Amino acid sequence: MTDQLDRAATAPTAAFRPTVRSHHGDDFADPYEWLRDKENPEVIGYLEAENAYTEARTGHLAELREAIFTDIKSRTKETDLSVPSHRRHGERGYWYYTRTVEGQDYPIHCRVVAADPTTPPDPERPIEGEEVLLDCNAEAGDAEFFSVGALGVSPDGSLLAYSTDLSGDERYTIKIKNLGTGELLPDEIPDTVYGIAWAGADHLFYTRADSAWRPYLVRRHRLGTDVAQDVDVFNEPDERYWVGLEASRDERWILIGVGSKLTTEYLILGTEEPAATPRSIAPRRQGVEYNVEVAGDRLLILHNDPQRDGGPDFALAEAPLDATSPDQWRTVLPHQAGVRLTDVTAYAGHVVLGLRRDGLTGLRLLPRGADGTPGAGTDLEFDEPLYTVDHVAGRDYASSTVRYAFTSLVTPDSVVDLDVPTGARTVRKRTEVLDHPVHGPYRSEDYVQVREWATAADGTKIPISIVHKAGLELDGSAPALIYGYGSYEISIDPSFRISQLSLLERGFVYAIAHIRGGGELGRAWYENGKELTKKNTFSDFVACAEHLIERGYTSADRLAARGGSAGGLLMGAVANLAPETFRAIHAAVPFVDALTTILDPDLPLTVTEWEEWGDPLHDPEVYAYMKSYSPYENLREVAYPAILATTSLNDTRVFYVEPAKWVAALRRVAHNGEDRPILLKTEMTAGHGGVSGRYKSWRELAFEYAWIIDQVTPSP
Repeated sequence: MTDQLDRAATAPTAAFRPTVRSHHGDDFADPYEWLRDKENPEVIGYLEAENAYTEARTGHLAELREAIFTDIKSRTKETDLSVPSHRRHGERGYWYYTRTVEGQDYPIHCRVVAADPTTPPDPERPIEGEEVLLDCNAEAGDAEFFSVGALGVSPDGSLLAYSTDLSGDERYTIKIKNLGTGELLPDEIPDTVYGIAWAGADHLFYTRADSAWRPYLVRRHRLGTDVAQDVDVFNEPDERYWVGLEASRDERWILIGVGSKLTTEYLILGTEEPAATPRSIAPRRQGVEYNVEVAGDRLLILHNDPQRDGGPDFALAEAPLDATSPDQWRTVLPHQAGVRLTDVTAYAGHVVLGLRRDGLTGLRLLPRGADGTPGAGTDLEFDEPLYTVDHVAGRDYASSTVRYAFTSLVTPDSVVDLDVPTGARTVRKRTEVLDHPVHGPYRSEDYVQVREWATAADGTKIPISIVHKAGLELDGSAPALIYGYGSYEISIDPSFRISQLSLLERGFVYAIAHIRGGGELGRAWYENGKELTKKNTFSDFVACAEHLIERGYTSADRLAARGGSAGGLLMGAVANLAPETFRAIHAAVPFVDALTTILDPDLPLTVTEWEEWGDPLHDPEVYAYMKSYSPYENLREVAYPAILATTSLNDTRVFYVEPAKWVAALRRVAHNGEDRPILLKTEMTAGHGGVSGRYKSWRELAFEYAWIIDQVTPSP
């Protein structure tokens, strides 16, 4: 590691102003809670000082950052076209697709009239008759941040509704464009969140969030009327539940999904009667989850109801369109332990079922009989040991083609069409990796991907997905980066990233720890890494890191760890649990002050999160358990790994104050030398996902990778 550090740089020191937090007879003096007030100029000044310090301590990496950015840019086909998908509006069909253009940050959403619904346009030739629906570059203008939250064409194809966020706080403004004239309608709807759904070409449904950023309200807007006259369609008062919204693929129904971490309910209403009252498909029952797919003349339902052949890994049932009770569900596929059913999509002649088995994703194809009833079906097979496969739902209900996305740690993202009658598979597109000016062409055979299993403290086997260049000597000399998340039943599956080549070409081993709290091995995997078993998530990650070291993939002084959001909590926890195991840790938008947040019901990530973390506000046992692992409250006077915490001022999910407090407290107790800096970098105009625009994102990733490389790669 280079020793050319800017010795003149001095770490900022946050003022020590203890605020006492008292719960369940326990007092905690929090010295940095004052940093929460981002309207305070002193707070902004402190964050800016931290940014200046971080830049000073990483200034020597400018050349490496530029090299990594150039790596990513040179390997990326900047002017490109997505695989077109067919959609019909009345008698006219269109091919819908997105384009990217070299030098432009954002995609361009387009369509073209489909002369033949079976023959998409050739992406290598100019597309005659192309209609630009939304040029996000023009829409963004000179805004520092830009994000699209929703995008939907009306059923008749004449109007486009879309929503944008220009600050990163995930509060969107809906606009409606006349696709015939290109003009915007006067109907502008502010302060919305993600979901929108059309009912005909004259009504638009949308969602709003409360002050704690909980989507709770569905509203109906009639085009041409004042937004102030919009009607509340559904209001969810229970603070544990979030509300979502979508239209069925046949555009005949509006589906309102209401869900907590453990319980769901769906309501439905016909688009021909947009003013009707939504009908519950099955009333919510605590602990019962179900998802709904409209399948022509019936509903398909994935559920975990044990009274209806369900279980933790879910079953498939069908029900009549007018269903109002689980008593009307008829089992199609009963629960099978170890096969987690994740999603279902229906077409006229077949059903596609998404699933997880043995730590990998999968697809099952179920033929529909003459009466429309799905059969048992068969699983699709793939010829790589590690992969991720997802069904790409099409809008054409009569299609006999199944489209899926496939990737692995060595195979770039691919879109494949499977012809159901013949079984023939056609690769429609594989992300092109351009030749590197130094390393030449990308060849998957130059890399090795393997699955290994670490042994956790309680004997549980934890899967690890690993990729590295072929010919690696397992002698502990290679630098390595291990990534983890482990919450919300979210799975971090093996996938290809052009950016990862910047690490692999520099001799890195890249690993993903599939730890408990995620969903990789089914519902039980999740249940054993949440609430009062949350510490399994952290010890699993340490076990995976130790496995890499024991097997000779790397050594402790060459191992970096990375995680974001709830994965940032993971980073903070393992830094306390096993600081000697890691040389460097990057924590992105980290949830490191978890107990303070989950105690405050007025904040995001609180009441809705109590079924994930437990309720420390009312339960002393949960309070004590969370306090025993929350990173901010368990810092030790030891040598920590080098720490890079990155955050965004406008993040509405994990407030910037959490990493700011954590870094300030770390600096007070850590026995770190100059070679193990503790850094905070705050994006002053961004949200939970960081900066917007692909070029800014590449530069941000280059900054993070350069810091990691510098920390774990020995100087020549």
